Amino acid sequence: MISTWSEWKRYPRPGRAENIEAPISPGIYEVRVAGTGALHSFEAVDNVAVALAQLQVGSRSWFSRRNAKPPELEYRTCATSSRADAKAAAERMIGRRETYMNGTA
Repeated sequence: MISTWSEWKRYPRPGRAENIEAPISPGIYEVRVAGTGALHSFEAVDNVAVALAQLQVGSRSWFSRRNAKPPELEYRTCATSSRADAKAAAERMIGRRETYMNGTA
């Protein structure tokens, strides 16, 4: 069983005392760049809160600037009753997105 998506929330910035508000259960999360809406991360996981807390926000590269400011991100979550439900729902969403992007919808 899949629930509905939460509202978009600002992703906590590093070094600040901000919290992630997410279910401690299986589900799906989506993270996007706040200014452009570009997709940053999307995944079906066993524990949404833990997965969001462990998300790599900044770019890690030998060639990137050390003081590069990470992008402003926002996230939303969708709880499910099991990881299998989360994975099935994510696959349906990916299929719809690909259909839309190909212009066949």
